[in-house]
Amino acid sequence: MKLVVATRSGHKLNEIRVILRGVPGLHLMDLNDAAVQPSRAEEGIEVFDSFEENARAKARYYFRATGLATVADDSGLVVDALGGSPGVRSKRFAPLTAEVTGEERDRENLEHLLRELAGSTLAERTARYVCVAAVLHPDAGECNVFRGVSEGMILGARRGGGGFGYDPVFFDRASGKTFAELTPDEKNAASHRGHAFRALAAHLSNACGV
Repeated sequence: MKLVVATRSGHKLNEIRVILRGVPGLHLMDLNDAAVQPSRAEEGIEVFDSFEENARAKARYYFRATGLATVADDSGLVVDALGGSPGVRSKRFAPLTAEVTGEERDRENLEHLLRELAGSTLAERTARYVCVAAVLHPDAGECNVFRGVSEGMILGARRGGGGFGYDPVFFDRASGKTFAELTPDEKNAASHRGHAFRALAAHLSNACGV
């Protein structure tokens, strides 16, 4: 079974490949493999107010572009002290121009988060990472959706050299470390993306007849 992973993020793609590697008969393709070139139209996909709606919209868009089974996810950080922000705007939290991308944008988003939380106590910094994965098969009328959540809190300074995005300040309650301090395998076991895509893996195993 061919499955297009609809993301332009190399970090995210690597995590998804590892999480889904145990599904028998599954051949993962990225957008380059599927010959989907970057387009300005992609900037108008994630315009909804929920992770679920954004994930479905991305899956439908890239399914139409490829004609192949497609999985897309929307994920982000939900901080209680900020009323749920940055939420679905996690990639665009800092007030930056569109030209600022990649690791530079990640750094600015993280610094903006810490500025927004300045003066709050650690007890007030409860937060969770949320990931929603939506998969659309050629013979299906609607997406199947899988949700993963990791509970934690936001530290006042970075810890660890791994991960990406907000990982250096997201303290995972279960492991007692930030996501940036975890090994890749530890992070996949604990993360919101790991929870969502393992549920997807079970669904794909059934779809592949395993």
